[in-house]
Amino acid sequence: MGRRRKSAPVPRSIWKRSLSSQVNTSTAKHQNSFVHVEAAEWGRGLSTLARITRMNLRHPWQVTFAIGSTIIAASLQLTIPQLLGRAVDQTQTALGGGAAGAAAEGALWTSALLLLLVSTLRGLFTMCQNYFAESVGHHIGYELRLACYEKIQRLSFSFHDQVHSGDLITIGMLDLEGVRMYFSTALVRSVLLTMLIGIGAYTLISTDPVLGLVALSFVPFVAWRSSVTRLRLRATWLELQERLSVLSRVMEENLGGIRVVRAFAAQAYEMLKFDGASKRALELAHRRVGIRVRNTSAMTFSFFLAMGLVLLVGGNKVNAGDISVGTLATFLTFMTILQMPVRQIGLMVNAFARASTCGSRLFGLLDRDVEIEDAPEAKPLVMDRGTLRFENVSFAYPGSQERPALKNISFEAHKGQTIGIVGPPGSGKSTIAHLIPRFYDVTGGSITLDGHDIRDVTLASLRKAVAVVQQDAFLFTTTIENNIAYGDPWAKEQRIERASESAQLHNYVLGLPSGYDTVVGERGVSLSGGQRQRLTIARTMMLRPSVIVFDDSTAAIDAATEQRIRAATRRFAKERVTIIIAHRLSSLMDADQILFIENGEIVERGTHEELLAMEGRYKALYDLQVRPGDEMLTEAGGGR
Repeated sequence: MGRRRKSAPVPRSIWKRSLSSQVNTSTAKHQNSFVHVEAAEWGRGLSTLARITRMNLRHPWQVTFAIGSTIIAASLQLTIPQLLGRAVDQTQTALGGGAAGAAAEGALWTSALLLLLVSTLRGLFTMCQNYFAESVGHHIGYELRLACYEKIQRLSFSFHDQVHSGDLITIGMLDLEGVRMYFSTALVRSVLLTMLIGIGAYTLISTDPVLGLVALSFVPFVAWRSSVTRLRLRATWLELQERLSVLSRVMEENLGGIRVVRAFAAQAYEMLKFDGASKRALELAHRRVGIRVRNTSAMTFSFFLAMGLVLLVGGNKVNAGDISVGTLATFLTFMTILQMPVRQIGLMVNAFARASTCGSRLFGLLDRDVEIEDAPEAKPLVMDRGTLRFENVSFAYPGSQERPALKNISFEAHKGQTIGIVGPPGSGKSTIAHLIPRFYDVTGGSITLDGHDIRDVTLASLRKAVAVVQQDAFLFTTTIENNIAYGDPWAKEQRIERASESAQLHNYVLGLPSGYDTVVGERGVSLSGGQRQRLTIARTMMLRPSVIVFDDSTAAIDAATEQRIRAATRRFAKERVTIIIAHRLSSLMDADQILFIENGEIVERGTHEELLAMEGRYKALYDLQVRPGDEMLTEAGGGR
C-alpha cells in the first residue's frame, strides 16, 4: 500500500476578462446574476434573515446559553444604577452622624459589596454571552465555508467560464463573514438593547416622568442618526467592497502574470493601474471616515446636552425636595449605561442589513443550479467492449447559440484504436475533448460509451473512465510525487515511477536533489513547459482510464521526446480508446482514423495515407509542415 499524500489546493479558474476597464468604472460590474443583489429587496431580505436564523438554531445549546447569558447580564447591569443611587443616599445619611448615620454606614458597606458582586457577575455573564455567541457564529462560518467550497467544486465549466475567481473569493470570505457575525451582532444585540432600553426607560419614567423624559430625550435622535449613519456606511461599504475586489483582481492578475510583466518591462503600467484602483478605494475610505466622525460628534453632543438638562432639572428637583441626590445619581448612571446601547442601534441595523445583503449573495451561489450533475436514475458506468461513439453531436457555448462550436460530429472508436483530430485554432477540437468527460452537455446528438449515453451514467464513474490531458499543464504547489499521484493518493511508488517513465520524466526526476520529493513552485513555475506537460501526462496515465484524450498535450515537448512518449503510449493504448488532438501531424500519422475539423465540422476523415490521397486540407497542412525550406505556419495551441 502506498503512503497517503497531502491533498493539493484546488486550481483557480482561468480569468476570462480584462481588469483594465474595471479600474476606471465606479463599481465592478459582475457578469453573473447572483452577484447583483439589491439591498432594497426587503421581501427577499427578510427571507434571507429567516434562513440565517434557522441555521443558527441548529445549534440550540450554544444559542440557549448565549441568549440566557445576555438576559442575565442585562438584568444585572440594570440594577447597578439603583445600587449606586441608594449608595449615594446612604452616604448622605452617614455624613449626618448619629445612630442613623451609623446604620447608614453599615448599609453603605452592604451596598458596596452588592455592587461589587453584581458587577462581577455581570462581567462573567457578559463573557459567557460573547463566548457562546461567537461559538454559534464560528460553527455557522465553518458549515458555510464547506458548503460554499463544495458548491464551487460541483459547478460546471460554463459557470467558471463566466465568473471571475475574485468574485467567488469575495463571496466566500467577505459575504460569508457578514452572515457569520449575524447572530452575535444582530440577534444577541437585539435582545440586549431591548432589555436595556425598554426596562431602563420604564424605570426612569416610572420614577419621575418629567425627569425620565428629559433623560431619554437623546435616545430618539441618537437612534435615528445611528441608524441613518450605519445604513449610509453600509451602502458605502458595499461600494468599497467592490473597489477592493477590483484591487484584488489587479493584484492577482499581476502576480499570476509577473513573468510577462517583467518580460515586457511593464512595471510602470502595472503600478499605474494598481495606483488607480488603490486611490479609488482610499477616496471612499476617507468619505466613510467623514460620515462616521460627523455623526459620532452629533450623537455625543446630543447626549451631553441631555445630561446637562437632567442636571439642571434634576438639581432643581433636589433643591425642591422632590427627589433625592441618590435618585438624580440613578438617572445619570442610567443615561451613561444607555448611551452605548443606543449608539449600538445603528450597529444592529447595519448587522441586519449586512447579513441580508451578504446572505443573499452567498445563498445565490449556494442555491445555484448545477448544470452538469447526475441524472435521477444514473448508474455507474461499466465498460467492457470499450467503444466510444459520437452521433451527430452539436454544441454551442452559453451565450453563443448563434455560433455553434460543433455541428453534426459523428465518429466511432473501439478499444485499442487511436483517433487523431487536427484542424485550425478555434475549429472545435478542444470542445470535443471537453464533451467526452461531460465537462459540458451536448446541445444536440449524443455521446455513448459501450452504448450508454454519458448523460445517463454517474459523473464519478464517467470521469474515472475518461481522462483528459489538458492543454493547460496545471501543477499544484507540492512535490512531484504528489502531483503525479493527485488522482490516486494511495498509489504505490512503483506505479508512480512507471507512469513517469512512460511520460519520459523519470530520468529527469532522478537527477533532482530530492527526486520525487522535490516541491514544484506555484503552477509549476520551477519546471519548463515541456516538463510540466510530461508531468501532467504521467498524472493521467497513472489512472489507467478506458478512454484517454491528449488535448494538444505535447505542444511544448521536443519532437524526439514526443516520439518516445508516443511509443510508450502506444503500448498503453492497446487496452483503451485514445484520442489525440494535435497540430503537429507527426503526432497523428499512426492514428487509425484522422479527423480534420474546420468551423466545428468534420471536413475530411481517413488514415494518414487516405487523407494525403484526397489532396485536400490535410494534404496542404502536411506539405506546409514537412516540405524542406517551408516555414512552420501552424500554431501550437488548441482552439475551442
